Amino acid sequence: MKKFLGIIIGIAVLSIVCYFTFLYYATYSEGVRSGELIKFSNKGMIFKTYEGELSQGISGAQIFSFSVLDSQEKVIADLKELEGHYVKVTYVERYKTFPWWGDSKYFITEVKKEDSPFKIK
Repeated sequence: MKKFLGIIIGIAVLSIVCYFTFLYYATYSEGVRSGELIKFSNKGMIFKTYEGELSQGISGAQIFSFSVLDSQEKVIADLKELEGHYVKVTYVERYKTFPWWGDSKYFITEVKKEDSPFKIK
């Protein structure tokens, strides 16, 4: 009976470790989006995370919400500097997120300033 219980507990622990390892390393998709950076903030009570929003339409009806990992210091600095400008962001989408990573499943890995296609020349 003890051997059977030990095997069941071992399988359960191994399953949990595999599940969290998968969530930590696996990405669902990668891509690029562009729009006006309308919000970037550091929020949270227990876990402080960096969250932002990108407006992809003229009226602001299409909002892309994203998070930035704390380890991405250059991206955080660039987003703070480029708030209110038209930007192109590279992101990865994860299956799920941990509370200390952020609210969104989309994580920004790179940001570049772009010329707005809506400017009247």
